[in-house]
Amino acid sequence: MNIAENVQIVDYSDRYHSAFRDLNAAWIAKYFEMEDSDYQLLDNPRQAILDKGGHILVALENGKPVGVCALIKQHGDPYDYELAKLAVAPEAQGKHIGRHLIEAIIAKAREEGAKKLYVESHTSLKPAIHLYQQAGFKEIANLHSTFNRVNIQMELNL
Repeated sequence: MNIAENVQIVDYSDRYHSAFRDLNAAWIAKYFEMEDSDYQLLDNPRQAILDKGGHILVALENGKPVGVCALIKQHGDPYDYELAKLAVAPEAQGKHIGRHLIEAIIAKAREEGAKKLYVESHTSLKPAIHLYQQAGFKEIANLHSTFNRVNIQMELNL
């Protein structure tokens, strides 16, 4: 999917593994601490996400990975998927890449027949919260999270 003349969103392949890991590790380390659950997802995205029915999208600017977002399959009610691991390189921020990744991952969820998505975040990440709200996500009461940093959860009915 082309979102601008020099930016396109593509499906993950193993050649983007280091970009997926590094883009996410950078923002997590900047604001929080890496947790065991982060390492599980970022070190083994094929096993932890893709092989379990999930998806990862990569935003390329002039062929260089500058953004990533995952759709993690959930195996129980009420959510079909979790939108997770959204990251955009600092030099690519402000170009609407995050918004386009969210839109593309929501479209992917719809293609898979999903009815409900959720996302976990932290209220200090105001730009991310704003993007989720723009996409239609609404705050919900806390569910159990595997991440210590989570203080807000949001859902989207498709």
